[in-house]
Amino acid sequence: MSTDAAAPASIDETPISPVRQAAERRNSLEKHLQQRPDAQDLKNRHILLDTQTAPALQAKALELERQRATDNLKKGLAHRPDRETLVERNILPDSTAAPALQGHQKDLERHMRADSLEKNLQARPAPADLIKKGILEEDENPLKEV
Repeated sequence: MSTDAAAPASIDETPISPVRQAAERRNSLEKHLQQRPDAQDLKNRHILLDTQTAPALQAKALELERQRATDNLKKGLAHRPDRETLVERNILPDSTAAPALQGHQKDLERHMRADSLEKNLQARPAPADLIKKGILEEDENPLKEV
């Protein structure tokens, strides 16, 4: 046991958690303040209020601005036209189908109209038959070259 007393004791004095040096700790606030965004940038990002009112009145001014926006929105919604008016003005489609199906419904109606038109054109009487029935005159023949 006498050898322990003769040898210098080696104690590990490194901290468990990393501790900044004293000078670095003092300068950290200064570094953070240098990197701080300016007031206009904070106003552009809506972090600071962009107002000229006193700080004591800012909350009330913000509340009044929100109330004014709410009132304008309510007034606009009160004068909003109903669905029937929007359908009559061709703003909304006259359909009870789900919105995801309305595009397909419109395509189907267009194809049905095209098929009906094609069917009626095929059943159309010839110009010669219309001349015989007296509906067209000889000089009104659409097939005749001018």
